[in-house]
Amino acid sequence: MERTFKKRKDACRTWFICLILLAPFAASGQHLTIDSIYKSQVGVREKTGRNDGVDVEKYLSVCGLNRGQPWCAAYVSWCHLQAEISAPKAGYSPDLFRSHVVYHRNWKKDFPNVEKGMVFGLFFPNLGRVAHVGFIDNEDSKAFYTVEGNTNQAGSREGDGVYCKKRMKNSIYVISKY
Repeated sequence: MERTFKKRKDACRTWFICLILLAPFAASGQHLTIDSIYKSQVGVREKTGRNDGVDVEKYLSVCGLNRGQPWCAAYVSWCHLQAEISAPKAGYSPDLFRSHVVYHRNWKKDFPNVEKGMVFGLFFPNLGRVAHVGFIDNEDSKAFYTVEGNTNQAGSREGDGVYCKKRMKNSIYVISKY
């Protein structure tokens, strides 16, 4: 019971912070920025740990996917849609890097001037493709601070929610700017 209370308390704190951050936009009728949208989803969790739940299913529906499908790319697509950014409605991670690529590891060049809201991809050799995506929110000299769906505290690509993560720059395979 104590664990359930802590989860509810953490979720309430996250929503309260998001309401404070988003209130000026709602009051003024201004367009929401991509970073305010993806940050507002931090704390979303799957209902049963099987790629389900009201919020997860709204992300999946943007791409025409059903409950139970991996949803990191659908989360990115949903955020783009909310911000009225023209980008693919992609349920498949590689589809987010068919255009607008500003960095690719194989180009052997430095990272571009990174901006909030750029989309990064992680390459998984066992799958032979980009298999996890999220938003870059900030950076320091060695790492990107990200917001990602379908991950967890450990940074898995098969997680249970939307989390803020720290990804070492050398783990980033590709970046797109929409």
